[in-house]
Amino acid sequence: MNPRALRAAGPAILVVAALAALIWALGFGGGAAPLAIADPGPVARWGLPVAKLFVNLAAAGMVGTLVTALFALRAGTREFDVALDTASISAAVFTLAAAATGFLTFIVAFNPTIDAGPEFGGQLGRFLVEWELGRTWLITTIAGAALTVLTFAVRSWTATVFVALLAAASLVPMGTQGHSGEEAFHHEAMTALILHIIAAAVWLGGLLLIVIVRPLQSREQQIATVSRYSSIAIAAFAVVAVSGIVRAGLGLQDWGALFSPLGLFSPYGAILGVKIVALIALGLFGAWYRTRLIGRMGAAAASRAFWTLVAFELVLMGLASGAAAALARTPPPNATTLPLAQTPAERLSGAPLPPELTLEHWLTAWNVDLLWAVAAGFAVFFYLAGAWRLRRRGDTWPLYRTIMWIAGLALLVWVTGGVINVYQDYLFSMHMVGHMLLTMAIPVLLVAGAPVTLAARAIRKRDDGTRGGREWILWAVHSPVARVLTNPFVAAGLFIGSLWVFYYTDLFRWSLYDHLGHEWMVAHFLITGYLFVLTLIGIDPVPYRLPYPGRLLLLIGVMAMHAFFGIAIMMQEGLMVAEWFGSMGRTWGATPLEDQYAGGGVAWSIGEIPTLILAITVAIQWSRSDARETKRRDRHADRTGDAELEAYNAHLAALADRDARAGSKR
Repeated sequence: MNPRALRAAGPAILVVAALAALIWALGFGGGAAPLAIADPGPVARWGLPVAKLFVNLAAAGMVGTLVTALFALRAGTREFDVALDTASISAAVFTLAAAATGFLTFIVAFNPTIDAGPEFGGQLGRFLVEWELGRTWLITTIAGAALTVLTFAVRSWTATVFVALLAAASLVPMGTQGHSGEEAFHHEAMTALILHIIAAAVWLGGLLLIVIVRPLQSREQQIATVSRYSSIAIAAFAVVAVSGIVRAGLGLQDWGALFSPLGLFSPYGAILGVKIVALIALGLFGAWYRTRLIGRMGAAAASRAFWTLVAFELVLMGLASGAAAALARTPPPNATTLPLAQTPAERLSGAPLPPELTLEHWLTAWNVDLLWAVAAGFAVFFYLAGAWRLRRRGDTWPLYRTIMWIAGLALLVWVTGGVINVYQDYLFSMHMVGHMLLTMAIPVLLVAGAPVTLAARAIRKRDDGTRGGREWILWAVHSPVARVLTNPFVAAGLFIGSLWVFYYTDLFRWSLYDHLGHEWMVAHFLITGYLFVLTLIGIDPVPYRLPYPGRLLLLIGVMAMHAFFGIAIMMQEGLMVAEWFGSMGRTWGATPLEDQYAGGGVAWSIGEIPTLILAITVAIQWSRSDARETKRRDRHADRTGDAELEAYNAHLAALADRDARAGSKR
C-alpha cells in the first residue's frame, strides 16, 4: 500500500475493524442484551461499549505517540510536532469519549429519567462526586482535557516527558474498574489490567505514529524510526501478553469454563479467542518485519511489502481492540467472585485470611505482584544484554556486579510477591520486614550492580539528534532534580524522614486500603533507599559525594535515628491503624499489639544489619582509596625519580643554612 494513502486510511482502517469486531462480539456474547430489570434502552446498552472503545483508541493515539516520539524522533522537527499534534487531537477525542462513557455508565447503572430538571442533574452530580465509578470517569475526563491543552502547547524534550507521564497516569483510573473489584484477589487483577491498558496503548499508538509521519521522513529516517518503534513494540507485546494471561486467569480460575458442555467455545471464550489470535498474529508479524523487512526497506519492493503488512497489523489491532471492549461488557463464565458473607479479612484486604505463618510458608507462600515481577524481568534482561554486548566487543564487566544486580532483583520479586506480600496485610511485623528489605537490603545489591555505568558503556550513542536509552538515562542522571536528590544530606533526610512521615501520618493507612497506595509505598522506599546507598558506596555518577570520613559520620547519624524509630514503635501503647490490624479476625500468632512490638524490634535490630554492611563497605572503600592514592604517588615518584622529595629536602636544607648564617652574624 502507498505510504501516503495509508497515512490517510490507517486510522479509518483501525476504527472500522474495531467497530466491526465490537458489534459482532456484543451480539454474539450478549454484552448488549436487554436487562431483565430496569433496562436503560438500546442506545445506552450499545453506546456505552462504543464510547469505551473510542476511549481506548484515543488513549493509544495519546500515549503511544508521545512515547514513540520521545524515543524515535527529534524535538524541533516537523515530524515531532506532528506527533504532538496527533496526541493533542487524540486527547480531545479521549476527553469527549470519557465524558460520554461516564454519562452512559450512570444511565446503565441507575436507569434515571432523563430530563432538564434539577433532580436528574443532582443525581448525575452525586454519581460523579460520591460514587467511585463516577469519580473515575470524572477524573479521566478532566485529565484528558488538561492533556489536550498540554500536548498542543509543549514542544520541548523535557515538557514532553512530563506530559507523557501524565498521559500514562491518566489511564490508571480506568484500570481500577471492570470486573476486578468483584473478584477475589482483585488487587492483582487491577494491576494486570492497568499494565495491559498502558502497554496496549503504547503499542497501538506507536504503530499509528509511524504511519502518520512516514511521508515527512526520508527513507533513512523512516528505517530508523521503524527500527526504534519495533523495540518498543516488542516490550509492549511482552507486557500485553503476560498481563492478559494473568488477568484472564484471575477472572476465570478454571480455563475449562471457556468451553460449552458440547466442547465448543462459550461466547466469552470465542471473543477471548479472537483477541488472543489477533495478538499472536501481531507478535508474529512484528518478529517478521524486525528480522526480515526492516533491513531491506531501502528497496522499493520491500518497502511496499512492509506498508502492506502495517495495514494488516492495523486491522488486527482493530479486531483485538473491539474484542477487548466487548469483553469488558461480557461477564466471564465461572468467575471467582467474593462470597456475599465475607470474613473481616476479605472485607478489608479483598483476599481470604492466610493460614498460620510457619517455617514452610517462608518458601511456599506466593502472591506475585505483577508490576514488580515485570519490572524485574525487564531489568534483568536489559542488564544481561548490556553485559553481553560489552563482552562481544572485547570489553570487560565484573561478574560480581552482574550477580549482585540479579540477586537484588530476585530479592525484590520475593519481597513483593513471596511470603512477605502474602502476610504483610495481616501482620505488622511482616510489613516491617518487607520495609527494611526494600529500603536497606535490596538497594545495597542494586547499587553494587552499577546499572548507569553499564548503560553508558553498552547502549549505542545516537548521532542524529534523537534520544535513545543512553541519552535519556544520562539526561535523568544529570538533571537538576537528580542533583538535588543525590545530594548526600537530601538523600539521608529522605531516607530517615520517610520512616516517620509514613508511619505517623495517613500515608500508612492509604497504603493498606488502596492498592495504588501500596505500590507507591514500594516504589518510594525502594527509590529513597537506592539514593541513600548510592551516595555512600555507588560508582555510578553523582554530582557530589562526601569524603569518606563524612560518609561514615552521616551513616552513624542515620543509624542512630533509625534505631530510635524502632524503639519508638516498640514503645507505642496503642495499635497503629487499629481498625485494620485489629479487625482481621486473626486467631493464630501473636496478638496485634504484640506483633506490632515485634515489628519495632525488626526495625531496631534486623534493620541495622544492612546499615552495618554499608559501614563496613565504606570503610573498605576508604582503605582501598588510600591504597590507590599511595600507589599513584609511588608511580609518580618512580617516573620523576623522587624529584618532589629531593626538592623538598633541598628546601629544608636551604632554610637550615639561612638560620645558621643568621645565628653566626649575631
